[in-house]
Amino acid sequence: MAQSKTVPMLRRIALVLTLVIAALIPAGIANAADSKATVLARWTQPTAASTNEWNAARNNRAPWASYGFDWSTDYCSSSPDNPLGFNFDTSCWHHDFGYRNYKAIGAFPANKDRVDSMFYADLQRVCATYSSGWQPACNALAWTYYQAVHVFGSVAAVKQDDIDKAAKMLPRG
Repeated sequence: MAQSKTVPMLRRIALVLTLVIAALIPAGIANAADSKATVLARWTQPTAASTNEWNAARNNRAPWASYGFDWSTDYCSSSPDNPLGFNFDTSCWHHDFGYRNYKAIGAFPANKDRVDSMFYADLQRVCATYSSGWQPACNALAWTYYQAVHVFGSVAAVKQDDIDKAAKMLPRG
């Protein structure tokens, strides 16, 4: 009889200990089990949640050091980082991150379109922060930057003429 009560009690104790330990494990340690490709896929989706997670990691890189991510950037390459004052630099950095790290693991061709779509979604979220009078010009430039990376793989193809066309869309006064 005593043994039949002991086994369920030990199971309950083991379950409680497991739940307590799981609750105490920091997110960074739990993420350590993910492959580099899994983390890249999570951070390169065209969603605000994905961008926010990447941004949090960018601002606190220590937990991710073992992955060997390339955090370097040239921002928007040879195109302006902040055309007409629109702040595209972090979006360009996120895009660079996706390109550089997918190339490093040999998975760039399969992921390029999604990284480009992520870039455009990031730019659209930037444009949404401006007043409605400024948004048409911002969105026109976002589309131009997206098309440049989508077609050419970099924003080096954005020309001053494209920026001048967007400038004409700005409210006067």
